[in-house]
Amino acid sequence: MDEVGVFKADKTLSNKTLVVSFLPSKNVKMYSYQIFKDDRPKNYIVNKVNVKSDIVLNENGEYYVHVKATLNDDSVRDLYSEKYTLDLEKPVIEVISDNLEIRKNINSEIIKNVKVHDNLDGDITQSVTTNISSLNLKADKIQKLTYTSQDRAGNVSTRQINVRIVQNNSYLYVLYASLILLIIISIALYDKVKKALNLEKRVEKFTVKSFKEKQTISERFIESYKIIVKKISKGLDKSVILKKYFEKLDKYVCITDIYDNGMEIFSGKIIVAFIFTLSAFIIKLFRGHIIDYYSIVLIFTISFFALDLLLFTKYKIHRSKLENDFISAITIMNNAFKSGRSISQAIDTVAEQLDGVVGREFARMSLELLYGLGIDVVFKRFSKRIDLEEANYLTASLTILNKTGGDIIKVFDSIEKSMFDRRKLRLELKSLTSGSKIVVGVLLLMPFFFCLVIGIINPEYFVPFFTTPIGIILLIFMIIYYIIFLVVVRKVMKVVV
Repeated sequence: MDEVGVFKADKTLSNKTLVVSFLPSKNVKMYSYQIFKDDRPKNYIVNKVNVKSDIVLNENGEYYVHVKATLNDDSVRDLYSEKYTLDLEKPVIEVISDNLEIRKNINSEIIKNVKVHDNLDGDITQSVTTNISSLNLKADKIQKLTYTSQDRAGNVSTRQINVRIVQNNSYLYVLYASLILLIIISIALYDKVKKALNLEKRVEKFTVKSFKEKQTISERFIESYKIIVKKISKGLDKSVILKKYFEKLDKYVCITDIYDNGMEIFSGKIIVAFIFTLSAFIIKLFRGHIIDYYSIVLIFTISFFALDLLLFTKYKIHRSKLENDFISAITIMNNAFKSGRSISQAIDTVAEQLDGVVGREFARMSLELLYGLGIDVVFKRFSKRIDLEEANYLTASLTILNKTGGDIIKVFDSIEKSMFDRRKLRLELKSLTSGSKIVVGVLLLMPFFFCLVIGIINPEYFVPFFTTPIGIILLIFMIIYYIIFLVVVRKVMKVVV
């Protein structure tokens, strides 16, 4: 014992009221003490005789006691206690989400979701414990997960959240990849199937069929699909707002046998979008989830415009083949004129030697001439049907020749030469701009590629874009920015010859 006395306490750090006792020594005549809280003086007690003092600490903070004692020889001595800490505050547990969905790395995802802060100990996230051992890790249902944290003083905090442990759905990715591969194979085989169907149509008029033919399943499906399309089109017939959009879709009618006008194509897009959205809803339902509103809108929008991409690609291929066949038709007609044949005979020659759309159109022109229509009318109708600038040029030239006369061989030589020069210029331009187009294409596809890779590595990475308000806003801005970028790039890269 010190010549002044000694301090006694159960502990120096506590989460309850703390009593610090001072025991003066026998040679102390009287003493006084002062309590310091957080290095600031609080209470001052004076003129205590040689008796024990119990100092009660009941407020949050760090304390020490200063004793000033007068000994029997009237000398004065100072004595300081050690520091005592009273911590009455519990740690604060913060979570990123009260509803957590975990697909893999369970412990890692649980720890990432929580952060704990204590007023004295600071960040004590690593001290968190959970009841993960009591959960059923194989059940795909909502369970209660409890976070527990304790600071050095013994204060305990708990926080409970909802957690769903989703089983590994890697088989879905295999299924999606298989579907994509199936679509690619179907597109690759499309041309062969189309040629077979065209051959069947050509042979069909030379075959004898029974009065009642049994329809195949695919034919029944297409027939039912056409009926649904026509019913939807009837409801859209009076729409003034969509009229311009219908007119833009009319150009795709020539490449499809199912739709008769742009309005029916629009109805088909609605059906396709509905089927994809319903499929996504069913898949989500089988996994025990309900698809949210934003996902429905996103899936419906993407699938609605997917048909546009398919029709646009087919239309570009169709137009390219049409232009090439038309140039071949001009060459055949020019050779026919040089061999002394008339216009009607030249048209018959083209119909015999060419297949495809141009061959069928020239056969139709030949039939119209047999019915008594004039050359001018026949070519004007032809030009309107195929909608080619070269056809308009040919029609105008033949109309002038028919009215004024002239050397048709020289005129067709000039037309053939100008068309070949124009085609050559287009090919040169395509060759010069191909590098830039590849770069632009890579830049346009790069965001989707990275999103796909990141989504496979960490499926939860993009979840905040669809589940949080700020994420949805950012996603909308990104889509708008991408569309603007796409439109601007197309305008810059477009060169008209």
